[in-house]
Amino acid sequence: MRIIFLFIDGVGLREAASDNPVNPEVCPTLCRLITSHSKPIDACLGVEGLPQSATGQATMFTGVNCARAMGKHCEGFPGPSLRRIIEENNLFLQLKKRGKRVKFADAYLVESAEELIPRRYKSVTTVMALTTPEVVMTADDLAEDRALMQDLTRETIQDRYPDIRVIPPQRAAEHLFAIARENDFTLYEFFQTDVSGHSMDYARACAVLRTYDRFLSALVRFTEAAGLTLVMTADHGNIEAMDDRSHTRNPVPFIAFGPREKELRDSVSSLEDVTPAVLAAFDGF
Repeated sequence: MRIIFLFIDGVGLREAASDNPVNPEVCPTLCRLITSHSKPIDACLGVEGLPQSATGQATMFTGVNCARAMGKHCEGFPGPSLRRIIEENNLFLQLKKRGKRVKFADAYLVESAEELIPRRYKSVTTVMALTTPEVVMTADDLAEDRALMQDLTRETIQDRYPDIRVIPPQRAAEHLFAIARENDFTLYEFFQTDVSGHSMDYARACAVLRTYDRFLSALVRFTEAAGLTLVMTADHGNIEAMDDRSHTRNPVPFIAFGPREKELRDSVSSLEDVTPAVLAAFDGF
């Protein structure tokens, strides 16, 4: 049993509209997966207000309703209380306890995991990765095609790392597939969707989704041929409503494609269920 988990930031579900770039003309592979291999799940977590990244992601990767625990939705980077929840019982730790090989495929532009520890602001995924530092990938891994950049193509780092070549998104899919074949659980985080959603620039959002869809199309072919399971979800909505800079209260898609996909989908109804569902999928393997 091998799972590739795609965390795509800020993609909710909404009916077709002129300001919704999540449509088959822009991202046909994503829309096909949403139509045939997904279910809508709740990202609001029973807490008033708009869902936010820190509590949404922390809930997704711990199985704890972090918005309820904090008494509100928390945006941006997790604070001390939320970090403690992530550090105590996250998905990486739980899989490692089960003897599973885990990897975070996004490269950090550092030489070692130790450089991340003193940072004042750390994302949910960074806090989680530091609890199992062997999962952390560095700039050297990226240069050797053993890791992915958060933008897929590496274009955003050319001013700082001109020697790390730009690649097409399909090549990034090849790199992720190679990582996944060596591990039981591989996580890749893509947050350009949320960034473009906040911009209210429809053309920019379409460009981001088209890039991601080319990556996704190649990855789906690889995983299907190899019998890997692809899981994909988001922390909150945003890009599906480009007439507003804010997040949305829309449900988010929970996509499962491959072995045990129905079992995974059937066991998830909110972000709180994601980690328990992934752990259950590994039971017996």
